[in-house]
Amino acid sequence: MLMPEALRTAEDRFADLPDFPWQPRYRDDLVGYEGLRMARIDEGPEDADQVFLCLHGQPAWSFLYRHMIPVFLDTGARVVAPDLFGFGRSDKPVDDATYTFNFHRQSLIALIEALDLRRITLVVQDWGGILGLTIPPDMADRFDRLLVMDTVLGLGGGSTEGFDAWRRMHGEQPDYDMAALFKDYVPGMSDAVAAAYAAPFPDARYRAGARRFPFLVMTEPQMEGVEVSKRAARWWASEFQGDSFMAVGEQDKLIPPWLMMRMHEILGLTRPPLRLPNAGHFVQETHGAEVARAALAAWAENPEG
Repeated sequence: MLMPEALRTAEDRFADLPDFPWQPRYRDDLVGYEGLRMARIDEGPEDADQVFLCLHGQPAWSFLYRHMIPVFLDTGARVVAPDLFGFGRSDKPVDDATYTFNFHRQSLIALIEALDLRRITLVVQDWGGILGLTIPPDMADRFDRLLVMDTVLGLGGGSTEGFDAWRRMHGEQPDYDMAALFKDYVPGMSDAVAAAYAAPFPDARYRAGARRFPFLVMTEPQMEGVEVSKRAARWWASEFQGDSFMAVGEQDKLIPPWLMMRMHEILGLTRPPLRLPNAGHFVQETHGAEVARAALAAWAENPEG
């Protein structure tokens, strides 16, 4: 596979990130992606009994997990939080057409295999779930638990009014003010935090992934990724033997609570979700530590699986 032309955000864009002291690690040798550099936060012992694999969505990056990472690390676990290609510190292909469901799904599989991650707790939100929830059926022996927040499987069954507005905005204003968007979705967010979310994207050339992702969400049955998502839905409901925990931002307009409750059914989850009445789409930003502690307590006190 010939690697696409890509840009790399200058490191000085990431100076003085609030509450994010961890230094990135890089791989540019992922099978099938040789030459493209993927960044990740990778903290805790490499031989830890548990690995928390934290997958972000669009247009965020691993910075989103900064309130959850310390809680997970305090258990003695390893935490791996990659930046998808096109986001964060990872390389950013400039051609919108590079960004496909399969391109990103396979890159995550390649990373898991390259790092030989096992006993994984999969932590997902937004595109992190659209992609990540489809991976365990192909490597079930590597996954122990699931922590799911404000995401869906792309089953090709339509959309929501909030997501239609999100997609429409990306078509009409593809180079919107990224920091302003985060402040709009998370009322009270500081300028410094909003700037950190916008840091990976110094100008429009770096934003192909952020522009493209809304149009890849599988809202129609013929779209790439629908069949693998349907297979994943069957697997989670009938074959997954591990524990799980769901948190729901009740103010989420993109993935509203009724849709998350439908996902609860689709995934075959039995533990009641943690419903957060004051949280929106970015649960990790506003309630990350609370959700992490609640999941760990639930798994310790009354394990499923």
